[in-house]
Amino acid sequence: MRRSFLQRAADIRLGRDAALDAWIYGVMVDNNIAYPLNPHIIAGPEQLSFMVCLEEGQVYLPCSDAVFRQLQSRDKTALRRQYQAIWEETRRLVLQLPSPHKRRLLLQFCRLRYRQSTAAGTLLPSRLAKRMAAQVLTLDDPWGDPWKARRQAAHLRQCDLLRLPALREAMDTLPSDFARTAGRSLRIEGQRLSRYALARRLALALSGDAPDLTADSPAERFHQLFAQADQEMETACRVLLQTADKRGTVLFLCDEEGGTAFDLFLARFCTELGMRVIYAVKSSCHGMAPVLDDLEEDPGLRELVSREGILHDERAGKNDLLRHLRAHRLAVIHDGTSEALNLYRVSVTFSRSWKEADLILAKGRASADILLGTSHQFTRDVLCFWQDGQGRHSAFRPHSPQAHKFNEQDIAAQAEDIISRMRAARRAGHNVMFYSCIIGSIPGQTRTAVELARAFVDKLRRQMDNTFIINPAEHFVDGMDGDDLMYMWERVQRSGCIDIWRFQTVEDIEESFALLGRKMPAAWTGKDATYSTGCTKEMRIALEMQAENREMQIIGPEARMFMRRGEYGVGKYFDAALSPRRHEA
Repeated sequence: MRRSFLQRAADIRLGRDAALDAWIYGVMVDNNIAYPLNPHIIAGPEQLSFMVCLEEGQVYLPCSDAVFRQLQSRDKTALRRQYQAIWEETRRLVLQLPSPHKRRLLLQFCRLRYRQSTAAGTLLPSRLAKRMAAQVLTLDDPWGDPWKARRQAAHLRQCDLLRLPALREAMDTLPSDFARTAGRSLRIEGQRLSRYALARRLALALSGDAPDLTADSPAERFHQLFAQADQEMETACRVLLQTADKRGTVLFLCDEEGGTAFDLFLARFCTELGMRVIYAVKSSCHGMAPVLDDLEEDPGLRELVSREGILHDERAGKNDLLRHLRAHRLAVIHDGTSEALNLYRVSVTFSRSWKEADLILAKGRASADILLGTSHQFTRDVLCFWQDGQGRHSAFRPHSPQAHKFNEQDIAAQAEDIISRMRAARRAGHNVMFYSCIIGSIPGQTRTAVELARAFVDKLRRQMDNTFIINPAEHFVDGMDGDDLMYMWERVQRSGCIDIWRFQTVEDIEESFALLGRKMPAAWTGKDATYSTGCTKEMRIALEMQAENREMQIIGPEARMFMRRGEYGVGKYFDAALSPRRHEA
């Protein structure tokens, strides 16, 4: 059976063509991006939905449509050229080893793995590059990171350039036609000045590894660079200034070609304009791209970023991330990968950072190819800037019309509305009860869970006098995912307005089914709040609040029974399973 040939990756719809479905599954497995096979290192549908807008049956591939067509084509010439370039880079890397025997051994081994990996012609070039580098570094562990010394030297050179009077003078020089074109508005002229400053910093960020940019460069070289940037970076400056006007958050993606000190110089200026910036580095070596250790240990970078601004947790919750961003306008995270941008393999913290951002600022040709060259739509605005043989470029891609962002202020407003009602009830002499219950801990049973909670709380309201009961099942907001809801409820729960905190018991669930006049399905047998990771998080909060207010009463299963669980399913209404972690082969 012949499979369909698609021009665009966004046109993939599973369930229509069995041959195409089989091929897609094969590509996902070959590239180790099939979530069911390795759910602990590959982003699931909910985590991916933070970043990519997908319809029913759609499949995201982390590549451009051009690469997607090459994977499908019977003629693999274009794909083989990319594979060959990766092999040559691998070979150059191996030849840096001092031991002749180790060089020969690694070359033979890498050649074997290269032929096996590329035989089918279904491996993404970015995945091949990652695998080949991993083979070299894994077999020669004492070698460590072969790019580290080069990165440190580059960072020191960049920092020396930033202190260079000639560069600073060129950076501050007004364009020759500025006085002639100046208007009469301080606000407008201030925006023009900010645009020039941004354009020049963007150009510097793209010049991180430029051999002709040194401390001995004549002043004219810097003036020429910045004069070109004023024209080339117009789109990038316009979008960034609009983000600054909204006091937005920018997720800044680094580039494997380096320029980290210049990146941070740009990021710090963005914070001065009013933006919050999250700078995402690599978790382990990927060419000249910065890794987390660089920002902590590299003497050339210490003065550009605060150590306190580095967030090490790769599974930070929404509350933790927002708390960190409130404390640090320039935050640093790692994306969880050692390869070009691959949204299937990024950390939970990176995914949440994407979700909280207003703009994705991506530097480099590789990221531009993946983000601009695909027909898939993203949940956030994307701004790419890169450099090639034709000069410097920037391009903007708006977010999908289907994407909606609940920002911190939106969610806080929902929480404050509930808190105000709790305070009013207390002023009227009522006790305030919060009912923690399973809402989505059983996949596919969210509607049933809501019906159970409503039935049981309605019964409590009929039985109890002068008691104001908060039932989370009554406060769903369309479009909010599990992360948004957990953030909202934590604000409510830490308000200090709860007198009685009741956790759902097995008996509550049995009675709820009886109230609905239905038999209890097997999936619900023996379940209570201890089965829910969300309720476990709430029990921890309840214990903390009880320590502050000894009069608060906690009703339900014993606290020790909750502590089996600790990780809330990313973006889900149901929980992370209690299962052993699996690792990449």
